Amino acid sequence: MKKLMITALLVTISISSLMGCGKSNTPENGQVIVYNWGEYIDPDVITQFEEETGIKVVYDEFETNEIMYPKIEAGASDYDVICPSDYMIQKMIDNDLLSEINFDNIPNVKNIGDQYFQQSKEFDAENKYSIPYCWGTVGILYNKTMVTEPVDSWSILWDEQYKDNILMQDSVRDAFMVALKLNGYSMNTTNPHELQAAKDALIKQKPLVQAYVVDQVRDKMIGNEAALGVIYSGEAIYTQRENSNLEYVIPKEGTNVWIDSWVIPKDSKNKENAEAFINFMCREDIALKNFEYITYSTPNDAAHDLIEDEDIKNSPIAFPTLSDFEGLETFQYLGEDADEMYNQLWKEVKSE
Repeated sequence: MKKLMITALLVTISISSLMGCGKSNTPENGQVIVYNWGEYIDPDVITQFEEETGIKVVYDEFETNEIMYPKIEAGASDYDVICPSDYMIQKMIDNDLLSEINFDNIPNVKNIGDQYFQQSKEFDAENKYSIPYCWGTVGILYNKTMVTEPVDSWSILWDEQYKDNILMQDSVRDAFMVALKLNGYSMNTTNPHELQAAKDALIKQKPLVQAYVVDQVRDKMIGNEAALGVIYSGEAIYTQRENSNLEYVIPKEGTNVWIDSWVIPKDSKNKENAEAFINFMCREDIALKNFEYITYSTPNDAAHDLIEDEDIKNSPIAFPTLSDFEGLETFQYLGEDADEMYNQLWKEVKSE
């Protein structure tokens, strides 16, 4: 959920006891240790899984892919199920950190739409290691009482009339995605000249930016504290529930279409329980329950069919027709050298 791509403080919360994790200290059928984004699952789902399976869930949260990854790489944890983002899954596969999933143990995978597995091939070429959990886009959230002109381009985030009313994501890849797309470049480029042009654009924009923020985009936009903000589509759905003056658009230059997926670390000690957990998450009623709780789009077609609210079911924010847009990409892992280049350029932007 917290689709961040820069270093931030980790708040790792062991909340199994807070989520009704079993009726005794001795689990009937063992345990499964889950590592997920914050606020990215309905707590009742954990309770229901434990009651139905007798498997105890130990549940921890992370804030960024970059904080999650070193713990898995170092083998310093006993996690059985993790929910990384697309490009990080690719990095984990490349570094032999993931176990192949036994799909025979996950019959509910039939509920996941084929289009999401097709997209997953961009980071999991043979669909051996990951099962989609949530997906969405990145776009512009704007307040219709503050912005009266049409909003259809990233360029509005460089409009001087909105000085101090623009919110940008405090995230290297997300910020550079905006500038790269504005200039007509791929958000996965490693071309130094294209990245330099993006850096220059971000430096030019900086005096107009009220703040580089994370969760605060949602809260500030709900509170009418800014006119425009870069936000994830799932957050946009929530903000519109709280403030009817907010509108979300995918800019014409294109954007990031992302997927967060379940994976199993290679050193998992409870692989069968991990697969049981993933199978449970793929059940249509459970996927629907999670979608209604977290408001991030589900790739579960069977769950989508169960949505009763027609406005949500047909929402162009929650379930856009991607073929209607140009320039859509999924973040890819670009290698350590490229990571270092992006991070250095981002430091130069922030230090100006």
